[in-house]
Amino acid sequence: MAGVVVSGAQVSYISQDCEEIPEFLGRKYGHMAKRLDLSFNLLRSLEGLKTFSYLEELILDNNLLGNDLLLPRLPHLHTLMLNKNQISLESLLDHLAEVVPSLQYLSLLGNVACPNELVSKEKDEDDYQRYRYFVLHKLTNLKFLDTRKVTRREREEALVRGAFMKVVKPKDAKASSDAASTSPGMHYTPLPSGSRDLTNHRGILGKCRYIYYGKHSEGNRFIRDDQL
Repeated sequence: MAGVVVSGAQVSYISQDCEEIPEFLGRKYGHMAKRLDLSFNLLRSLEGLKTFSYLEELILDNNLLGNDLLLPRLPHLHTLMLNKNQISLESLLDHLAEVVPSLQYLSLLGNVACPNELVSKEKDEDDYQRYRYFVLHKLTNLKFLDTRKVTRREREEALVRGAFMKVVKPKDAKASSDAASTSPGMHYTPLPSGSRDLTNHRGILGKCRYIYYGKHSEGNRFIRDDQL
């Protein structure tokens, strides 16, 4: 088939602009492929992987995979490359823990899931380290994450603190930003709405339980009669 490169148990189908895994790949190579490279396509679904039950390495770099990513159960898969897709951590890690229990090598560089300078210049090494702790807490068998080997210290930290390392965005953050963008000219004022129109100003009356007589005024204490 055009575009397919086969070398032993390695199958590559790179830069073919496919949005889903072609059915013929699974039919012809699913029973023998141990390494499958589908990089530089337009994949949004991985449904066609169901027939690749013997996969040990899966390369999916530079596709359009998002948070609805679903893998079939691949019990032998130890290496998964998902660099430069559109993935966040919301449900990915729990899903991977369930369907790829033998996973040891994972790379998520270039995704929102991986908070480093490839995604945002506002991220720093501390953000990235917290991400590593959280991933290692969820996927305890990993030996490599992204480009770095998992250290014993990281594994210990992940065990103790990893569950608390996820950065959670406030639920009302978007609503607040939307409100700010729709009314850029509005500024906070403590005045009642009826007193804000300068062309139709009205006094505001109210009652107070305290009465001021000025007997203990700090100003009055230091003013002499000849200064009045």
